[in-house]
Amino acid sequence: MQPLSTQPYKGTRDFYPADMRFREAMFAVMHKTVRRYGFDPIDAPIIEPIDIYLAKTSEEIVSQQIYSFVDRGERKVALRPEMTPTVSRMVAARFHETPKPIRWYSIPNVWRYEQPGKGRLREHWQLNCDIFGAATESLADLEILNLAVDLLRAYGATDTHFKVYISHRSILNAVFKNELRLAEEKWPAVARILDKRAKLKREAYNELLKAEGVSETQAQELEEFLNGKEDYLKKKPHLEGSAYILDMLQNLSSLGLLPFVEYDPSVVRGFDYYTGLVFEVFDTHPENRRSLFGGGRYDNLVGAFAKETLNAVGFGMGDVTLEDFLRTHKLLDDIPRRVDLFIALLDTGLGTEALKLAQTLRTQGLAVEVSLGAGKLGKQFQEAEKKGITRVLILGEDEVKSGIYPVKTLATGEQVKLRAAEILPIG
Repeated sequence: MQPLSTQPYKGTRDFYPADMRFREAMFAVMHKTVRRYGFDPIDAPIIEPIDIYLAKTSEEIVSQQIYSFVDRGERKVALRPEMTPTVSRMVAARFHETPKPIRWYSIPNVWRYEQPGKGRLREHWQLNCDIFGAATESLADLEILNLAVDLLRAYGATDTHFKVYISHRSILNAVFKNELRLAEEKWPAVARILDKRAKLKREAYNELLKAEGVSETQAQELEEFLNGKEDYLKKKPHLEGSAYILDMLQNLSSLGLLPFVEYDPSVVRGFDYYTGLVFEVFDTHPENRRSLFGGGRYDNLVGAFAKETLNAVGFGMGDVTLEDFLRTHKLLDDIPRRVDLFIALLDTGLGTEALKLAQTLRTQGLAVEVSLGAGKLGKQFQEAEKKGITRVLILGEDEVKSGIYPVKTLATGEQVKLRAAEILPIG
């Protein structure tokens, strides 16, 4: 019989201790930054009824990427491909008893069946931040953009490391309707083509538009819209959403955020539930020039679960692309293992005494490892050194009786004698 494979399922990761230290440090910045904005943490089951995705999530995810199955109760369920429908369901369930506006966040793992590649796996963790029921929607949009920028700044990133591109779904719809006079049933397909525009060769992009019935004249107007940016909006103030974007840019300037943010009408976002602001955050490094995360306004999703609805805005930031960003720009280094002290034994019969001493030291706030019968003292020193533990306490019969312990710093060879109360954590 062949031994079982040691490899994880395709598109997933094992997290060894060094990986977990980096990951925990990365997540700690998320928790700290988001909670400063008054967001409360939530979580939810990884399995959801498939119905909550069929009507609102992007067609690509539903038709190609969702992990779905029929459970033993003949229910059609799915592993969540994203968190937004779930948080909307939870808001609807506690609609009346939860004070508004609601600021919730989570870091769930999500699943999509897609071809793994750089920055893209089948399972990843994603920070989700959402605001529901703000009295002034534009103010909530402004705060969510501020938070998106502050999250990356919290790792030490500046406006040279990333750029936030914003747009508005109403502007795009108005251009489709009033300027292109495009049939409404074509809007979602053409919007998805625009969403992929940066990744496509020019010929392929034009062919996709042509296949959806976009004429050369319409394609030319579309180019003017995409390339004209704010000038196009100023020339056509009648377009719904134009005033919003121009006001938003002015407010972002007042907050000192304009160096980070730019209007880009090609930003669409692939999810069908977006109704207003949409944005995408891009890495500017030439070796990692890609989308990091994005989000937007979705005012109708809560109404899918209840008679009443709430306006909502939020974003999701995946851990895979964030780690690539942090490592590319050297903003977060690998985190060294942190154990304050290793207790080495002159006699293995002193194991119980070592464990008692370790308990005392741990109550003082130290992280302590005890030798578990490694043999000679030199071998115990080697064990500590390999594990990155810089100080070793040597325990023998005399030390047990006196309560005074030699503590050796391995890097320098310096040795001092200390009582337990005198041994302090590193740093």
